[in-house]
Amino acid sequence: MQKTNAMRMLDKNGIAHEILTYPHSGTALEGGEVARLMGQSEQEVFKTLATLGADGRSVFVFVIPVCCELDLKAAARAVGEKSVSMIPVAKLLASIGYQRGACTPIGMKKDFPVVVDASAQKLSHMFISGGAIGTQIKLSPTDLMSCCKGKYADITRQ
Repeated sequence: MQKTNAMRMLDKNGIAHEILTYPHSGTALEGGEVARLMGQSEQEVFKTLATLGADGRSVFVFVIPVCCELDLKAAARAVGEKSVSMIPVAKLLASIGYQRGACTPIGMKKDFPVVVDASAQKLSHMFISGGAIGTQIKLSPTDLMSCCKGKYADITRQ
């Protein structure tokens, strides 16, 4: 397996993690399917969503359980914005350096503000994308936060 920016950054910073893989056809799978293929709870497998602020240029990244939806109003409040909107899939790679299904808050093109759903604080470990379709990284929420300099907030709705 080829190392991604996320994997290299974790190694460089000495952050304990485990790389896992799941079967795929080269295209992005829905988060619930990824959790099922890995035999993990949908509350432990997180997806990374990239948004634009009200100015249309500022990027904000949100990490939420795959079983939840991002509450855009709560997300905007969490980053002190009037509003946020999802970055179109066609612009993800150019915006943050990852494609749909491989987005991860670690090793993006720039150090964008990262907000992780508060539910992660209750977990001993969580799974995030490894930076390539078919890969996941298992790590502690605390280690994720130290690596991406994130913060916790209630940003989801069921």
